Amino acid sequence: MRIASLLPAATEIVGALGLADDLVAVTFECDRPEAIRATRPVVVDTALPAGLTPAEIDATVRERAAQGLPQYSLDREALRDAAPDLVLTQDLCRVCALPASTVAEALDALDLDATVLAVDPHTLDEVLDAVASVARAADSPAAGEALVAELQERLRAVDEAVKDRPRPRVLALEWVDPPFLPGHWVPAMVRRAGGEPLAGIDGGRSVATTWDEVRAHAPDVALVAPCGFGLDDAIAQADAVRAELPGVPLVAIDSASYVVRAGPRLVDGIEALAAALHPDAVPAPPPGRITALG
Repeated sequence: MRIASLLPAATEIVGALGLADDLVAVTFECDRPEAIRATRPVVVDTALPAGLTPAEIDATVRERAAQGLPQYSLDREALRDAAPDLVLTQDLCRVCALPASTVAEALDALDLDATVLAVDPHTLDEVLDAVASVARAADSPAAGEALVAELQERLRAVDEAVKDRPRPRVLALEWVDPPFLPGHWVPAMVRRAGGEPLAGIDGGRSVATTWDEVRAHAPDVALVAPCGFGLDDAIAQADAVRAELPGVPLVAIDSASYVVRAGPRLVDGIEALAAALHPDAVPAPPPGRITALG
């Protein structure tokens, strides 16, 4: 089967299922499996200019949305040349990836007869369901069942390690300028890692807030997890959080890989966060995932 993945999380799922050889098109953000962008046509790119600060990104996204402009561009000719049988996309967040409606319109215009699967989980359980759904759509249901079983077993191991332990009050921030409170699966990640999530919306959208409201929650720990950014950028952006939350311990995480991408590495993120919150109960993760900043 020829698979075009227009969503980094879906590309990662395909790779984790052992189906990377079936990928015929990816996005500019796809980095798992490693080096996939170097070997496959990139058919989705960002419409945002490079080098913007978090505040500038927020302003640009809002301006483009108000004008009805897309946040991403689709290379229709490259997609046509890829001739996919299955196209993986999403409708969860127009800021995060190309919407399924745009893809469907493009396929119609290009006269491509491909199945379109929208990967739209809102909760952690739905992320696991999405893994199975992609596997079924790719005619590999057994691989999906095996991968989901492995991920569930790892989650159970974390549950066992942190049960009956004090649960710090964790305020996760998905953006720092302006501050955004988390939604979707992030509160569940904090909970499974042995923390008590503050102000997040299980299964809902992340929402903008103010620093006064952030401080009012009186967190024991602040998790700096800026959407789409890696660990180095999260550490750098933690300075702004430290200035607003003096005295509150901070933890920075590679959010792009382990928090906002709805794929198998969410379990890596839970394991990493559990180790940061309960270092005497959970083994430390590999370097580059998470850092306790004090």
